[in-house]
Amino acid sequence: MGIALKNANSSAASEVYNPYLAARREWDERYGEFITRARNWRTVAMLCALVALLGTAGTVWLSARSRVIPFVVLIDSLGRPVASGLAEQTSPGDERLRRAVIQDWIENLRMVTTDGIAQRRAIDRVYAQIASGSSAQTFISEYYRNDPPFKRAQTGTVSVDVKSVLPTSDRTFEVDWIETSRDLYGNVKSTDHWKGTFTIALNPPSDEREARINPLGLYVTAASWSKVL
Repeated sequence: MGIALKNANSSAASEVYNPYLAARREWDERYGEFITRARNWRTVAMLCALVALLGTAGTVWLSARSRVIPFVVLIDSLGRPVASGLAEQTSPGDERLRRAVIQDWIENLRMVTTDGIAQRRAIDRVYAQIASGSSAQTFISEYYRNDPPFKRAQTGTVSVDVKSVLPTSDRTFEVDWIETSRDLYGNVKSTDHWKGTFTIALNPPSDEREARINPLGLYVTAASWSKVL
């Protein structure tokens, strides 16, 4: 009986003071909380990274699908708006733009001003929109040679008011305009009605230099005009 009781007490003492179990409990008490916190922080960090990834992917998707359509305004040499529209609706073949460019070209071609710099720029713009080697180039060169605007500017000026630009075919336009001649004091000397026919070709610019000179790529290939009596 005594021996059995002694063995039972020894077994209970062994369970209470087991060094392995005691060390395990000590480990759990000291470091278990830190391990749990670290695991929780890793979980939160992974969730944040996932949310950021989804947000970035959503932004890229929206930016790829969104479309911004610019509104284009065509300005003539005097800063006046002559045509406008959405970029999707505007192209070199847009008849409104072609009419606006032709109107501006006629005004530069027929104007006479005492401002030598403005006159030179007008002539440069005229030649920038004439097809090289075309009949229009020969015709315009003869016009400037026979009636040079710099010489005419010594005695007066000419202002041009284009009344209409009407297409007669896909590449030909009939233009009506009024020219008002004044002396150097601004007094009106004459008012004449002119009508001309102009044929064009479209060749969109391929580089920045051409785009600056002739952004629409419209070139006059044939020209003729006469005074309306």
